[in-house]
Amino acid sequence: MLAFFTVVSRLTSGGRLLTGGLLLGLMLTVAPAARAQTWMVSTTPYIKLGVLDKYGALSEYSATFVVIDEKGQEYSLVKQVPKGQNGVDVLFPTEPSDADYFKNAAGRAVQPAPGRYTWECRVNGKKAVSGHFNYPDAGNDITVLGKN
Repeated sequence: MLAFFTVVSRLTSGGRLLTGGLLLGLMLTVAPAARAQTWMVSTTPYIKLGVLDKYGALSEYSATFVVIDEKGQEYSLVKQVPKGQNGVDVLFPTEPSDADYFKNAAGRAVQPAPGRYTWECRVNGKKAVSGHFNYPDAGNDITVLGKN
């Protein structure tokens, strides 16, 4: 390697530039040795629920989203909708680390399972809208890339 740099130092500036460019090109074309790669993966489906006071008649209000699973367990999330906003969307499930999250009466976060759910939104304590959805099953496949 020292001999290479000695030869390069004796070249003209144009020769050094050309040699440096060739060396850089060679370094970029040589691939590093392959290693096995393992990926970490996660898939979390979410359902978006929302309510909107279309004409802004209420100004501001409290929206309580209630989701009921197939076993009859209720999970709720309360959102305050300020004046001028008219509506709000929430994601089901929410992460328990969020400030507001879907929880049962004991305060435990929802751990949704695939299946059919019903939901409703109570505005200022009165049922305003309702519906249903199927929470999807999700899974992951991991491919380990070997040295080949």
